[in-house]
Amino acid sequence: MSLQQTIDQDIKTAMLNKDSVRLRGLRAIKAALLLAKTEKGAEAGVSEEMEVRVLQKLVKQRRESADIYQAQNREDLYEIENEELQVIEAFLPQQMDRVAITSYINETIIRVGATSMKDMGKVMGLVNKELAGKADGKTISEVVKEILGN
Repeated sequence: MSLQQTIDQDIKTAMLNKDSVRLRGLRAIKAALLLAKTEKGAEAGVSEEMEVRVLQKLVKQRRESADIYQAQNREDLYEIENEELQVIEAFLPQQMDRVAITSYINETIIRVGATSMKDMGKVMGLVNKELAGKADGKTISEVVKEILGN
């Protein structure tokens, strides 16, 4: 079953259970997927890779909004963003932890032959492509800077 069908089924279930928190998050996912499907230049359907990218984008938006709301002491809006974030994250593949990311980046640096910050672009491009959907780009960037900065 595709992600779109799963979301539709979960929306029905959330409506029947009167679960407004889950329903709000699911509707956000559905809207983003529909938008991706109708984008100019998009294929007939949305690939699984594209679905993961859309979900990652939603997670990033929710995290940034939650941080802003928390900084401005808007706990009510912060809670809403966090609730939606948890619903969206449930549909993403399991994320790698920082130790696994660091290990993978070390292997990639050896493979590419990177020695300084000048080579960061090569390493980032390769790692981002290979770990798409499995690791956050911000974390990858931090780890690469730590390793190459020394």
